[in-house]
Amino acid sequence: MTRIVNARTKRSDTSYEVRIETGAIERTGSVLHGDLGRGLQRVAVVSNKRVFGLYGSAFVKDLKSVGVVAHVHLIGDGERFKSLRTLEGILEFLSKNQLSRTDVLVSLGGGVVGDVAGLAASIYLRGIGHVQIPTTLLSMIDSSVGGKTGINTEFGKNLIGSFHQPKAVLIDPRVLATLARREITAGLCEGIKQGALAGRRLFDETITVVDLLAKGQFPEQLDELEAFLAAQIGFKARVVETDERESSLNKGAKSRKILNFGHTFAHALEKASDYKYLKHGEAVGYGVIFAARLSKKLGILDENVVNLLRDVVHRTGRLPSITNIDPNVVFESFRFDKKNIDGSLHWVLLKGIGKPVIIPHTEIGDRLVRQTVKEITSA
Repeated sequence: MTRIVNARTKRSDTSYEVRIETGAIERTGSVLHGDLGRGLQRVAVVSNKRVFGLYGSAFVKDLKSVGVVAHVHLIGDGERFKSLRTLEGILEFLSKNQLSRTDVLVSLGGGVVGDVAGLAASIYLRGIGHVQIPTTLLSMIDSSVGGKTGINTEFGKNLIGSFHQPKAVLIDPRVLATLARREITAGLCEGIKQGALAGRRLFDETITVVDLLAKGQFPEQLDELEAFLAAQIGFKARVVETDERESSLNKGAKSRKILNFGHTFAHALEKASDYKYLKHGEAVGYGVIFAARLSKKLGILDENVVNLLRDVVHRTGRLPSITNIDPNVVFESFRFDKKNIDGSLHWVLLKGIGKPVIIPHTEIGDRLVRQTVKEITSA
């Protein structure tokens, strides 16, 4: 079954479709021709060795069958390769192959591939088309939608980036069957984050899929998984539609900033461990628990909801221990978070499931935040 989610922006030229279709990765050429027009002749494919080894042959073959020439560039696998050096390599590859503004860059892989390739597409020739083909659960429901691109630096995560909406997103749920256990856990943690923001309906749907996939049983019938992906993507697309570029002036419940729930602590964990220890979604799992506890300490979230969120996060699978990460280094890493506005970090917290709130750090104070960091890293 094919499911289409429309990702709309206020500009028609940057709106696009997210196509969810089992088996679609084997007919990429036909889909791209349909979405981007019959004039497409060349694409630059950015992927990594593992993903391209699984799907690259069929992918390139189908492109060739419709007359599209594919130039392939492989990058390293892992968050540490979301770097300026990797970006430079992609730009050099595009230049050497003389990609033009009528050609398209296709990112085939997880969030790292999509983020750094998307940034390259946004700045090469001042912008060429980008098609996302996410192959991890986390990238399917999060990073492939919304147009955020970026790389990490020694100063923090995603501090260098751009907004560059894709021309199309193509999702084949069947590829999730090849994911490692940790990748499933990481994606489910991101799903919990979005479910907690959206409300009980999506949150309960997410719990159902958590219990299904956490058992290591990939469903033979993919209808439920496809519906879950469409619901998660639809929620994010609606948030992005109202605040495409995450306006610094928008601090309400409909701000795109709410999607950073759990991410302030997550990004600090990743930076404190040099982006080599935790998967991004695993860090988000800890971030959800942290934000819930901080919300309770402020008296805005009931303890039952805190316990529910902690329980559901742990049902996704075992998260790597973070007792080896210095809480003082984590706290200092908050200074480099991009949600720092007017000299104050802004925390995305919860008043309940489906009730996000944005609170400046100045209204919370260092003591409460430090205390919560120590609690989470010592558990």
